[in-house]
Amino acid sequence: MTQASVWHAFPAPAKLNLFLQITGVLPNGYHALQTVFRLLDWGDTVRIRLREDGQVRREGQGHAEVPEDADLAIRAARLLQQHTGVRAGASIAIEKTIPTGAGLGGGSSDAATVLVALNALWRTGLDPASLADIGLTLGADVPVFVRGHNAFATGMGEVLTPIALPDAWYLLAKPAVHAATAELFSDPELTRDSRPVTISDFAEGRVDKVNAFEAVLRRRENAVDALFRALLSAGKPQLTGSGSVVFIECESRQAAEAAQGFVPAGCASWVVQGADQSPLLDAVEKI
Repeated sequence: MTQASVWHAFPAPAKLNLFLQITGVLPNGYHALQTVFRLLDWGDTVRIRLREDGQVRREGQGHAEVPEDADLAIRAARLLQQHTGVRAGASIAIEKTIPTGAGLGGGSSDAATVLVALNALWRTGLDPASLADIGLTLGADVPVFVRGHNAFATGMGEVLTPIALPDAWYLLAKPAVHAATAELFSDPELTRDSRPVTISDFAEGRVDKVNAFEAVLRRRENAVDALFRALLSAGKPQLTGSGSVVFIECESRQAAEAAQGFVPAGCASWVVQGADQSPLLDAVEKI
């Protein structure tokens, strides 16, 4: 069996934002964010097969609704080719588990997994910082997935400081709503001047774990507001990212499964575990 005929499988984990606030506007015009990224031991699977013709092609039905040239995973592979001059190619197939428009970082994680995995398979030798820089051109969430550690984030979300988080399980619930990120960022009622906090503030419990987009999205989408109200009986519901997934942090699988019983009909739900580091890092070490 030749190397070009072998499919390699790599995890592309989802993330949660344990809080998210906007503190102002950066010189480049983007919003200045503060958040804590929590990686999950749950997500998509990216399958890669090396090609000898130098082409990067998408296979399978993952992201079928997105044109191939606009697919972040395909763009990531082509950017890595351009950056390194590598002559090899790759076929890429994505098995989607992370829903789109959810605030879980699915597309960004897929792109990061492609960068990290192909860096190893193509033996291009880039360090994580260089890969994160490439990833940032695709999206502000890509660097945290490239580096693979839970992090306190500032800037657009790309300035990362690793942070230790306690073990936790999570109930995730998603109504039939696809949140439009651009519309949420432009909403006139979005709070854009929150007081900056520090890592110590978060670690010592002095940060209100709220998401700047929560009030806006609950006002715009009745289904999201109804989900929040239904989950209040199970714990503290929170929004992740600028998506429509609401989550509750729990100390055990059993507690998360109990909370799942409060999810209203018409909403998808999952019980998942937080990760100390991305499972992608372990997978790449085995190449």
